[in-house]
Amino acid sequence: MERLTRWVLAHRRLVVAAWIVLTVVGIATVGSATKAMNQKFSVPGREGWVTNSDIAKLYGDTGADTAALLPVVTLPAGKTATDPAVKQELTALEQKAKAAIPGVRVAGYGSTGNRAFVSKDGRTAFAVAYPPADRSQSFGGNKQAEKDLRAALRGATVGGAPVHLTGYEALAAQSGGGNGPGVLVEALVGGFGALLVLIFVFASFLAIVPLLMAIPAIMTSFLVVYGLTTVTGISPIVQFLIALIGLGVAIDYSLIVVVRWREERAHGYEGDEAIVRAMSTAGRAVVFSGTTVGIGLLALVVLPLPFLRSMGYGGMVIPLVSVLVALTLLPVVMHSVGSRLDWPHKRTDDKASRNWTRWAQGIVHHRWIAAAGALVVLGALVIAATNLHPGIADVNTIAKKGDAKDGLVALERAGIGSGGLLPHEILVRGASPEKVASAVGAVDGIHGAVAPTDASWRRNGTSLVEAFSVADGSSQAGRDLVGKVQNAAHGIGPDVRVGGQPASNHDFISAVYGNFPLMIALIAIFTFALLARAFRSLLLPLKAIVLNVISVAAAWGVMTLIWQEGHGSNAIWGIQATGAVSSWIPLIVFAFLFGLSMDYEVFILARMREEYDATGSTDEAVVRGIGRTGRLVTSAALILFLAFAALGSGPDTDVKVLATGLAAGILIDATIIRALLVPAVVSLFGRWNWVLPRPAARLLRVEPSPRPVPETG
Repeated sequence: MERLTRWVLAHRRLVVAAWIVLTVVGIATVGSATKAMNQKFSVPGREGWVTNSDIAKLYGDTGADTAALLPVVTLPAGKTATDPAVKQELTALEQKAKAAIPGVRVAGYGSTGNRAFVSKDGRTAFAVAYPPADRSQSFGGNKQAEKDLRAALRGATVGGAPVHLTGYEALAAQSGGGNGPGVLVEALVGGFGALLVLIFVFASFLAIVPLLMAIPAIMTSFLVVYGLTTVTGISPIVQFLIALIGLGVAIDYSLIVVVRWREERAHGYEGDEAIVRAMSTAGRAVVFSGTTVGIGLLALVVLPLPFLRSMGYGGMVIPLVSVLVALTLLPVVMHSVGSRLDWPHKRTDDKASRNWTRWAQGIVHHRWIAAAGALVVLGALVIAATNLHPGIADVNTIAKKGDAKDGLVALERAGIGSGGLLPHEILVRGASPEKVASAVGAVDGIHGAVAPTDASWRRNGTSLVEAFSVADGSSQAGRDLVGKVQNAAHGIGPDVRVGGQPASNHDFISAVYGNFPLMIALIAIFTFALLARAFRSLLLPLKAIVLNVISVAAAWGVMTLIWQEGHGSNAIWGIQATGAVSSWIPLIVFAFLFGLSMDYEVFILARMREEYDATGSTDEAVVRGIGRTGRLVTSAALILFLAFAALGSGPDTDVKVLATGLAAGILIDATIIRALLVPAVVSLFGRWNWVLPRPAARLLRVEPSPRPVPETG
């Protein structure tokens, strides 16, 4: 590290020029980069996704990437859908949908006469309309089709009753959130919050340095990911991760180095020597931290889903570019303007923080109580996490009011159920579609099934069957129903396959969480080896991995309590309990939090290792380590928290859930775990923390640590 820093300082103009070029090109191409991120959701080789892909090819791209739109009507007392005049009006309603949306696939009671589209009392009826997918939308769907159909149905009535238009797209359009502030605005909000924290930390103009380092880190990350889009698909979600997580980690890494540089200057080192000493310690910790974050994200590539692999590739770029900025550009900035910006210097770095030193002394003196208290809180959250249901969020959480909400309520009150918003779509070859509909319709939990005879539902020797479940897909009953529908459909013929979004989501969960243990194992192995080398210990990295897993599980528990069970979502955001957490969110929370929380572990333990080598006392190492890093880690965590809070300012419920998990995880990790449990556990383990036997040391190519001997402190 010392050699690299001296080379960077000797070639300052070259380093600055390189980063200016990368940043300018990144700014110029950021628009093209975001447009090139078009990796769609897919679960290759699984029945649901393969069936949906075949439906899209055979039936003009309807139903695969778009949820159905449902016109719904509840007739006045005394009228039913079977009345000839009412049925004629229902038929006309379907014709309006066909005229409003070219290429739409429509079915209802008017055209089929099937009771699957009618409630038991005959007074509530609905139709399904599958518009073609809009390929210009990054996340699928067809917003324009919903607008066109709503305009066509404005003022329409059946039997004198108004027609409501519901469905996932319709509910989302009336969620009241619009398009949100946008990723750049969210980044600016997060950046402003970070600046306030940095002003508190430095009490000088140095506060702008870490923030300035985030600009080349973010823009260069966009540029690198733009290059990746030429060889592999990248999910559009990566743009949010680059802007906001990139903002957080770039500032954090620069913050660690600049604080250590100020400390070295306070100890009498001047000029480049202070920079070199800071980079030899804090810079080394940044390298290990960035590598652990990268490992956590890169582990996503072992999952058999291109959507998540792309997030692994793209997400891995963020910490690695941030590390490069901290190792190269930051030393040049400190050399050139650092001392001039360190004004007015109102806070000394000569001594450790008094408050954090007293805190650490209290933890060491009451380590059993501290450890027990932390474990009680974490245990409660981990227990809550065991009830987490990855799946489809309850449709009732999308919109609180409006015409689409009225249509959904009408379906639920009539006993048809909200499950009809995401029907099971069954692709039939070599069998009677009527027999398939009859078999699936008899499944307990299915309101009804229908095999429309219109040409738009039968093509090239295939036909489609729609099955409407009563239970919402977010409920356990809705998730269990997928297997029952598949069994009933497969029993009719060998080439009858079940698609639709419930089946696709079922496939996603099976593919992801079936391989989840492999992902955790890979992360644990690589992280253990990396940290064992960094800390020259076997116990410390093992403890770090275990605590990181607990930290992520606690964040899952927060998401479960706040969103899935609704203990806070309604009070804070006005959104009811979701009943489930979207299936991709727990995985992304794990991948990012495991790496990001390891940042703090590395910063704290690296300083403890340094102090132990100097004093030979574990308790003294804990007190000095926390005294020096407590304020730093808390400030860094607050910066990331503000970035995630900005991420959650958009209207999308899934993004709010993701932001909640990440923000809560960071705060839990920086407070309960790193400021309370870590120092208590290190103090409890005593000198056994620092043992590295010779065989392990040879394998890791570092100096061994001797067997424990009585400590001097």
